[in-house]
Formats: sequence, structure tokens, C-alpha cells
Amino acid sequence: MAAGTCTGARAEEAVSLAYHGGRSYILVERTDLLRYDNGQFTGLLSRELQSYVADRGADADGNRLYEGNFYVVEETKRDRKRVREGIHTAIDSSFKITPEGNLVMLEDNGYPAFRSFPAYSTKKIQLGDKWVAQAERAVDPQNNGTVTRMPILVEYTYVRDDVYNGEDVYVLEARWATRYGLSFIDPDGDAALQKADGSHKATIIISKKQGNALVIRDTVDETFIYEGGQTVRLKGTISLFTRYPPAYSSREVIAAAGNGSSSAGRASGVVTGGKKPGTGGKSGTGGKEDASVASGNSSAATVQETPDGVKLVIRKLQFKSDSAELMPGQEELLDQIARILKAAPDSQYLVEGHTADTHKSAGEKRLSLSRARAVAEALAARGVKAEQFICKGLGATRPVADNDTEEGKAANRRVEITILK
Repeated sequence: MAAGTCTGARAEEAVSLAYHGGRSYILVERTDLLRYDNGQFTGLLSRELQSYVADRGADADGNRLYEGNFYVVEETKRDRKRVREGIHTAIDSSFKITPEGNLVMLEDNGYPAFRSFPAYSTKKIQLGDKWVAQAERAVDPQNNGTVTRMPILVEYTYVRDDVYNGEDVYVLEARWATRYGLSFIDPDGDAALQKADGSHKATIIISKKQGNALVIRDTVDETFIYEGGQTVRLKGTISLFTRYPPAYSSREVIAAAGNGSSSAGRASGVVTGGKKPGTGGKSGTGGKEDASVASGNSSAATVQETPDGVKLVIRKLQFKSDSAELMPGQEELLDQIARILKAAPDSQYLVEGHTADTHKSAGEKRLSLSRARAVAEALAARGVKAEQFICKGLGATRPVADNDTEEGKAANRRVEITILK
């Protein structure tokens, strides 16, 4: 269980459970499992994944849309711990939550592992009430990157009202059995997995205000049977936690961009579309302040406020052709960017690489990710904590200009850094 205590507060009236959404969040998935191969104990398996899940609003049908960037923080395979310190590479995920509360994956790379879980009763409930709902799990028992999706039928019980870390919550219990291979086989899953069975019992702490699960602790004992009769038994706990990015002052970060230490930066005026940051001026772009970071005699990056946080759009970094190696002469700009990030020292930084369209999408994505990591490494060398970077390569999928002109291609070759909030 995450740090925090619960104190009893009994409910007297029937209540409605509903997820309200409307806010980006950090999801942590932590597993601590004993592994047995063919009945013999072979070690402890543990993994911690974190993700920044961005709320993208609702579509015309009322579905809530989300984009996730998952990454492994720490992993133990058969008692050999591997701590992934330093810069993280994002595992993409996107999904929607329907008005009925069902989670539908749009881009599925195995995360989140639990889908449409927890699910709430459509009726008002009182203490002790039970209901049943369908959900789905994504599993990779062999930890080989092949994900299998399996449906689950969950029975929920409304146990009590409580206070968790100062927040009013509902406490639910959930039970279900692992049943795979009899009536369902995932056609895109691990072809060698023939059967799975086992039991789960979970405690779920639900925010009364937001309706989201703050903590889920699942006690699991299940066995997976593969071709040739090989068995893998996993026994232990799976825990999920929801938290929110630390707050920071967008105004102070934008002001840091406008108060560069270089004489060139000060001479440029550094703010476009409004007054200097910190004076209350607004730009002409959606009412948000928009500053530019100067390097030499021209604007090298723009700084703007977005729903995900303050974003730096950097177009003047020079790389060797078809390479992630930075050209000499980038030091002043990198120094300024590092100074801006340090204005929000407790935040995470999403670094996204973009390329022009060369009609080689796989190569574009690899190069854009390599360039994003190269920028993160250069900023880490300037004192920004490496473990706070999440890197992502988007290739040419999000152009900001026409790729038919050299000017447009130059605009599309960029790195964007968002200070997440």
C-alpha cells in the first residue's frame, strides 16, 4: 500500500460512483511477484513503470481521450536488479474512456495493464452492495515483450468510506479468477501460451472528488501453461498508484526564458506577441504568453504555455546530417535551455524529436528519438537531473509546416521540451 492512512467514516446514504476525468496524471504500476518455473522457485520478479497520461479532452461522442508515455523505472529479473537510472524512453499508449466507463485502447503496446478496471455500478449503491463488470488485463509472464490480452469478469463490493492522505475516498474490494484458453485466445498474443488460471483479490481506493482510483493493491496467485507443458506461476502483489505532477509557476518559467544571461538574449527583447513575461502581458496566440529564447541574432526557440505545461520549441539546434550528433557551437543555446528547465526543478521533462518527411517513417522515428535523447544528454551534462527526462521520437508525424519547401522542412526539424504539469 502506498504511504498514507485510512480512517473510518461510515456512509449513511446511497451514492453514485462516476469517473469525472479532466486532468492529466501520473500512473505508477508496481509488481512484486515470486516466480516458479515448472514448480521450482526461480526468483523474485519486480518492475516499476511510471507514465505521464495526458487528458486530451472529449470527442463528439463523449469519449474521454488520453495519451500515455510509459517507461520502466526499476526492474528485477530473477533476483538480478536493474535500476534504469538516467534518461527514459517513452513507450507510447493512447486510449479512450467511454461514457459508460469502458477503456478502449487506440495504440496498444501493453500499457496500461488493466483496462476498464475498476468499473462502477450504473445504479446508486450502499455499503455492502456488489456488482459485476467486464474488464481486461494485458500480461507478459515470460517478460519477452509479447503481450497477451485476456478478458476478466470482476465482482466488486462497496466496503466503506474513508479518508486517504487527507482526501475523502470510497473503498472497494474486487475479486476475479484468471481463466484463459478455454473460451478465449488472443489472436495477437503469445502463441505459445495455451492456458492460464488463478485468483485475484484487490483493494481499491477511489477519490470521491475525481472518481479515479488513487490506489489499487491486487494480491495474485496464477499459473500460465505453455506449449510442451512448461508452467510459470506468479504469486505476490500488483499495485497501481495515481498521483499528479508537481505544481510550478508557468509565469516564472516563461520569465526565466525572457531573462537570458547573454547580451544577445537581452538585446533581442525576447518576447513576441506581448509584454515581457512577468508583467501581465498576453500574446496573440490563444491568450497565452509566448517568449522566444535568443541565441546570436535570431530567435532559437519559442516558449509557450500549453495544457500539458510550458513547452520549448527548439528549431535552431544543429545536428550532423542524418545523425543525432550535435554540431559545435550549440553551447549557448543549451545553457539557456538548461537554465529554463531549472526554474521547475521538481518536474519531469518530455523531450520530443521531430523530423521532416523523407518518406522513410521508420528511419525518421529512430532519428527523431536519437536526437531527443542527445538533447536530453546535453542538458543533463548541464546539471538537469537525467532521470527527469522522458524522450520520444515522433518522426514526421506532426508537421508544423509544408514539407514541399526547404523552409517548411527546416521548420519541421525541431525538438520540443514540455515541462509537465
